Amino acid sequence: MKKNVFAAAFAMLLLGGSLAGYAEVGQAAEPKAKVLRMNLSFHLLTVDPGIAEDTTSATISRAIFEGLTRLDKDGKIHAAAAESYTVSADGKTYTFKIRPAKWSNGDPVTAHDFEYAWKRALSPKTASGYAYQLYYIKGAEAYNKGTGTASDVGVKAVDAKTLVVELTNPTPFFTELTAFHTYYPLNKKVVEADKEWASNPKTIVGNGPFQIETWKPKQQLVLTKNQNYWDKQHVKLDKIEFSMIDDGYIELEMFRNGDLDWAGAPFSDVPMDFELASESPALFHTHPIAGTYFYRFNTEQAPFHNAKIRKAFAYALDRQALVEAMTANNLPATGFVPPTMAVSSGGYFTDNDTEAAKKLLQEGMKEAGIAKLPPITITYNTGIAHKVIAEEIRDQWKKKLGVDVKLENKEWRAFLEDVHQGKYQISRMGWLGDFNDPFNFLEMFKDKNGGNNDTGWEHPKYKELLNQSALEQDPEKRKALLAQAEQILMDEMPIMPIYYYAQSWLQNEKVDGVILDGLGMLDFKYIEIKP
Repeated sequence: MKKNVFAAAFAMLLLGGSLAGYAEVGQAAEPKAKVLRMNLSFHLLTVDPGIAEDTTSATISRAIFEGLTRLDKDGKIHAAAAESYTVSADGKTYTFKIRPAKWSNGDPVTAHDFEYAWKRALSPKTASGYAYQLYYIKGAEAYNKGTGTASDVGVKAVDAKTLVVELTNPTPFFTELTAFHTYYPLNKKVVEADKEWASNPKTIVGNGPFQIETWKPKQQLVLTKNQNYWDKQHVKLDKIEFSMIDDGYIELEMFRNGDLDWAGAPFSDVPMDFELASESPALFHTHPIAGTYFYRFNTEQAPFHNAKIRKAFAYALDRQALVEAMTANNLPATGFVPPTMAVSSGGYFTDNDTEAAKKLLQEGMKEAGIAKLPPITITYNTGIAHKVIAEEIRDQWKKKLGVDVKLENKEWRAFLEDVHQGKYQISRMGWLGDFNDPFNFLEMFKDKNGGNNDTGWEHPKYKELLNQSALEQDPEKRKALLAQAEQILMDEMPIMPIYYYAQSWLQNEKVDGVILDGLGMLDFKYIEIKP
């Protein structure tokens, strides 16, 4: 087919226009490089772990940086940049010993690199969307909100090899947090020498398994093995080559033609090739993860300043029909916290309840003094799945509520900026857990001005329940507090849950050693290409 030829040719152009691996006549052939070929349709925005917010940026950051801990092959958290750590009897003080290691430029990795990076992420000047992930540390929230100082933050490099961290309260999942990208170290000398350090491969210095060799935005990304990485003997890949194609059909054809070793999640949404999956089931993979796909309502704009109107739109949705329209393995969501960490045994509202939706819409419009709904717009970022979902929801709302809905598609960076600035009515979003605890989902909407809230919604009782849960040591009592909080979130409906994630992708049978955790994050460290 012509489309196949085009896909193969396009891939050749992206990767330099030539095939490697042939030796000249009379010369001994060099060992073939072990290269993993993937595609990034969700474009890489940054590799600065202090400001990274999306899955692509976080995953690439994980490849070139390493935190104090890391999720290992056994699915458990292990010491990584830290050689060891101890915890005080009250669970509030952690002492990490930093292992002998080097940055990719040869500089030693020290405890000072962690203290600098964490305080930089907390600095109001950095404007990190994930700064709140550091709030478990004593004094961190006050510093980030401008009511405290950096010296008040409970992280201190006692010497080059010793990092002491003081927490506000015992935090059972703290070592999971230290594997998260906001907790990665930074080379202060490199960062402060050039404010654009994170956009130039020559100035991107990491302490992880790989380093960036080439980065041409919207064209190509190439990672190479970091020869200064402390555990390089366990890194089997020599290179990871990413093409950057927005078209999921082209990506699929490239996989079929052998030009890619992987197609689909977590870096793109491709139409699943069920013929290929049935012919070679070993190529098709599905993995349920701790994530929820949802729509945000802008609660500071009419008509969605009214909770009943928000609930009307949410109740009218037939989520099962939507999931079936996507031909995916996702589960319809009638709550925000995913089943992997659920605090309630069932959903919080009835799915596909058209009569209740119509009644709520009438009551809400009366309360808001609205005789006719204003034009409604769903904003989503470029992606086949997002488009399919938006079109199905638009059609359902027209049929059930008689509402005309406009669809607005934007490139990811512009979409994210507009959402942060409140320039939307309804916007799509997905949330993948940073650690496997319901608090990580519910805390997003704790504060109106929180880094990832973006709805304009805040509720005093909701905040109180989350604060209580942070102090509660009894697991069942803590779970009950979180369930009450989620009930308020669903009663107020600043967000509309749509489905719980399950990631699907196609993978070459020669690719082995893949670690894709319950949060949907891919780790390249142990991947290898078998003969």
